[in-house]
Amino acid sequence: MAEGIKEVSDATFDAEVIQSETPVLVDFWAPWCGPCKAIAPVLEAISKEFEGRLKIVKCNVDDNPSTPSSYGIRAIPTLIFFKGGEKVEQIVGMVDKSKLEQSIKNNL
Repeated sequence: MAEGIKEVSDATFDAEVIQSETPVLVDFWAPWCGPCKAIAPVLEAISKEFEGRLKIVKCNVDDNPSTPSSYGIRAIPTLIFFKGGEKVEQIVGMVDKSKLEQSIKNNL
């Protein structure tokens, strides 16, 4: 995991995501998920590209069932953008870097 990408849990989600002054992209994932592993390098590159303007965090759905459940996560990877503590966009499944970059730019 890149140093720019932080792991969040059910216990830290509110402080790290909802109360963040910086827009946050949350990656709901699991270690056994192939597409989750495939999107990880894309997220690392994006965390460097948007450093200071966007915070990226990962939430392991196996270890932290409450948070994904409260957002209706049914498939992984699911990426959710939060801005000002509000959910503004959700992307389900593997997406390419250019589509993700465009979504980020639309939401910043």
